[in-house]
Amino acid sequence: MMCVMDSAAPRRARSAEAKQERERAILAAARTLGGERSVREVTLTDIAAAVGMHKSAMLRYFETREQIFLALTAEGWRDWATAVGEWSADRTVATPEAVAAMLARTLVARPFFCDLLAQAPMNLERNVSLDVAYRFKMAVFAEVASVATVLRERLGLAEAEAVDVIATATGMAGALWQMAAPGTSLRELYESRPELAHAVIDVEPRLTRILTALLVGYQAGAVR
Repeated sequence: MMCVMDSAAPRRARSAEAKQERERAILAAARTLGGERSVREVTLTDIAAAVGMHKSAMLRYFETREQIFLALTAEGWRDWATAVGEWSADRTVATPEAVAAMLARTLVARPFFCDLLAQAPMNLERNVSLDVAYRFKMAVFAEVASVATVLRERLGLAEAEAVDVIATATGMAGALWQMAAPGTSLRELYESRPELAHAVIDVEPRLTRILTALLVGYQAGAVR
């Protein structure tokens, strides 16, 4: 857990540099708290306490709790797109199976991002101003374009096909992560009752199978 700052009320950040430092502290606190529990369970009060601020003071930096987590979602997209690009740079040949495995592996290696991928369209995007939503979407579109370039260059996919693969990979990663319920009493229930064995989801192999089928299908279509 992050250490709470001393009880003396922190001074309001006055310079641009001080404001950015305060924003980074807020994001770091939310990132830590969100990684420890589900994003939906972290409140603005929790984040404020972690950085030693009053909740009302937080609103000078972020308009809502959802804006904080949208910023972290955009950060997650940048990190994931970078990982995909690095994987591609290390290879001369790629197959649909290898690309599917890489996409699944790099997503599952980022559990906090998977959680955010599910939360963003359900509630994060719906509780911010239109300007914030616009800037978030533009940031995400830039990373989608980066990953799409890798898929097009490595597998010869059309632009729309590449975007479909990314949407499937990220959408399913978010949904399957929620269904898997890692680290929760629900997961313990699924694993302890044989009749609920079908509910025990191993995200990476299932996501790999889904993406492999999609990529192989696209390549077969291109051959015809």
